[in-house]
Amino acid sequence: ALTSEATLKRNIRGHLKKLGFTKDDKGELVAPVDTKDSIRLLHAMQRHDRLTQHRDFVGAQWPLLKNHFADGADVVPAKVSPRLELVEASTWQSDLFRLVGLSWSVPVSMGFGRRLRYLVWDDANGKLMGIMALGDPVYNLRTRDESVGWTLKQRSKRLVNVLDAYVVGAVPPYSFLLGGKLIASLIRTKDIRNDFREKYANTKGIISKKKKKAQLVLVTTSSSLGRSSMYNRVALGGVKYLKPIGYTGGWGHFHVPDDLFLKLRAYLRHHKHGYVDGHKFGDGPNWRLRTIRAAFDKLGFGADLLRHGIKREVYACELATNTNEVLRGEKKRAYCRALKTVKEVGELARQRWLIPRAERHPDYTAWKKESFGSLLTPQVVVQHKGENLGKDLAKKSMAGGAWTGPGKSAAGK
Repeated sequence: ALTSEATLKRNIRGHLKKLGFTKDDKGELVAPVDTKDSIRLLHAMQRHDRLTQHRDFVGAQWPLLKNHFADGADVVPAKVSPRLELVEASTWQSDLFRLVGLSWSVPVSMGFGRRLRYLVWDDANGKLMGIMALGDPVYNLRTRDESVGWTLKQRSKRLVNVLDAYVVGAVPPYSFLLGGKLIASLIRTKDIRNDFREKYANTKGIISKKKKKAQLVLVTTSSSLGRSSMYNRVALGGVKYLKPIGYTGGWGHFHVPDDLFLKLRAYLRHHKHGYVDGHKFGDGPNWRLRTIRAAFDKLGFGADLLRHGIKREVYACELATNTNEVLRGEKKRAYCRALKTVKEVGELARQRWLIPRAERHPDYTAWKKESFGSLLTPQVVVQHKGENLGKDLAKKSMAGGAWTGPGKSAAGK
């Protein structure tokens, strides 16, 4: 009989093979074809498992919350007026946020450490436009660090002024009207900066115990599916709200699903490893990555299995005109007078994206909110010629790319 360690190794190899990964001559992972569809298929199994795990939650909450979603006929593009609502834990709003996250084609991360989670409402009709969430950034992100131009010491001291938008996206029918771009543009607003100041400006460092006097000046985000179409050309009034700064190196843990992660934790717990329960506030989004790396090392795989090869396009949203100077410590005060309110940005975005899109593609009016419930149903994942083919109803029914779940996970940066 196989030992528990040998069984775990076999489970890991079998899972990666099922996803379509192979190995090259150096023993490194080689991902299937790097296209948007192939990346969705890599996530299909994890999405199926997550929807299956949350079946009872969806069954209980969808009937209660479905009226917060719009029919196409409810949306008047010329009147759309976005409003942000901060989400508090253990509320119906947090249930609604969770419900939307389950519909994403790429499973949404819960976030780590500091978090600002939002529902985005259309005040013109009281319906939900989408969701957005900002949380602690990863410590090492080459493209961000090169863009800022800071030293290791400067980063260690001032990373507190940075967040990462780990969930951004619109729900149908707003997604058909480029509502994802509108929601992405709301990152660069006075409202976001003010919420951050009220919640985190006077918090103390976990290790230093000193007040950080944090001021939000930079929000990073990255695409889930290679090069981003939603984040591309997000500019209003001649100002770039999101600037592309490069691609990730293809490292991460999205290809390690929750059930396998629990087995890796159990393996480390058996060996009394310190990373097993190191997910307290302050440990940040690197904890899961460190835990998986530690388990892989102990199993003899090494870190190579964390290089999945799926590169993500990274964007920087600068909330100050002197963002990089503040992060490098050359300036103490951030200049943010140019920031607009959510209402002001919404007006610009409405004219820039929603109205023209509605004129070109008026078929958004045919959407019925009941169809959203179909996005919360586990879809069949089958094996065919060495590849997993997920029958993604969202993509199938909304051909043309209007709704493919533009949300992103903090994993795999």
